[in-house]
Amino acid sequence: MKRLAAVLCAALAAPALAATPLPPIAPEKAGFSKEGLARIDAFFAREIDANRVPGAVVAIARDGKLVHYKAYGYLDKGAGTPMPLDAIFNLASMTKVMAYTGGLVLNEQGRLPLKSRLDEYLPAFKDQKLGVVAGDEVKLEPAKPIYIHDLFRHTSGITYGGRGNTPVHKLYPSGSAPAAAQYTGEEFIAKLASLPLLHPPGTVWDYGFSTDVLGLVVEKVSGKPLGGFLKDTVWDKVKMPDTTFEVPADKRARLARPLPKDPITGKDQQIVALAKPFRFHCGGSCAFSTVGDYLRFAQMLLDGGTIGGQRVLSPKTVATMTSDHLGTGIRNQVAGVEQHRDGYGFGLGVAVRLHEGIAATPGSKGDYTWNGANGTLFWNDPRERLTVVVGTAAPGEIRKYYREQMGALVYGAMTASRPAP
Repeated sequence: MKRLAAVLCAALAAPALAATPLPPIAPEKAGFSKEGLARIDAFFAREIDANRVPGAVVAIARDGKLVHYKAYGYLDKGAGTPMPLDAIFNLASMTKVMAYTGGLVLNEQGRLPLKSRLDEYLPAFKDQKLGVVAGDEVKLEPAKPIYIHDLFRHTSGITYGGRGNTPVHKLYPSGSAPAAAQYTGEEFIAKLASLPLLHPPGTVWDYGFSTDVLGLVVEKVSGKPLGGFLKDTVWDKVKMPDTTFEVPADKRARLARPLPKDPITGKDQQIVALAKPFRFHCGGSCAFSTVGDYLRFAQMLLDGGTIGGQRVLSPKTVATMTSDHLGTGIRNQVAGVEQHRDGYGFGLGVAVRLHEGIAATPGSKGDYTWNGANGTLFWNDPRERLTVVVGTAAPGEIRKYYREQMGALVYGAMTASRPAP
């Protein structure tokens, strides 16, 4: 316990010593109470002491000013390494939002229309089939074409094998990181194109490999690896120096590592991205970043596509990205990924809150979010001018608990809320 207290004290003192990703502001001037923010400190102290999570980095910004920026616990608990503010986390599915942003850059350039067909860029998908499940068998039928729009909104019919039990699911790789560790980009496309779709394109929101496929389309159109394209068009403009698909040797000591045992199941756990090299830049899961870097990326989106005088996207493109694209004609299964996402639709790469209430977490109509399977999370609340990014190395089901709790803690610390328009 004394050792933990020393680590927490060192981590809490770190903001004074580290560069901040955004200009700081006193909490009370931003509509937050110090007492409320202290509940975040107490929460992570309890969780770390109970050996439920090794550590975390939390950043909260309002009106583009940094309200709260702290590191908690351990980067590597087994080694006793304290968590630094510049810890590098595998983003898992928070990679998706950046990959979609890259796709929208090409869209603004007139090089990637949303209603263009996938097989125009990747011909292997030209004769895609639909898998109709009949008992234990899969009957193949001709499928309608997949459009680029379907990749952006997860309506392509391309699923994750680990997200269901049907005979079609069993044909697919389990997820983005394992697939990227097994296949090259060319092998990956050949594999997916040989498999039947789970749903007719454009009919059902189903979480799957759509973003990985889009990332390879971005590579085809841009003529660059996905990481190189994002570096030129997004990361360098936003000033995200630690964001990458390939962590260099001199930065690997800053990688956040999970507890060796899942705190809920007691089973061994690991983060695939730390254990195996990736064979292509998978847009669905494979990037690494710091909380500070991602905060700047999220702030860029909140500010309509610009930060520090550098424009990444137009305000109208960001508005389109963060509006619902499912409507009433597409089956909405967003809450099947996270139960506290009831009441959300889906835009071009982010879940979008459609209603006040309904969801199990506080928020505002129009807030948008996506999270990572290894414990990272972010959301923007445009009405409140609020941006929140959290980094943890918590790859088990417990990550969903932290997602819900952070919503309660952050909004619970607010003393001034903006009225609805």
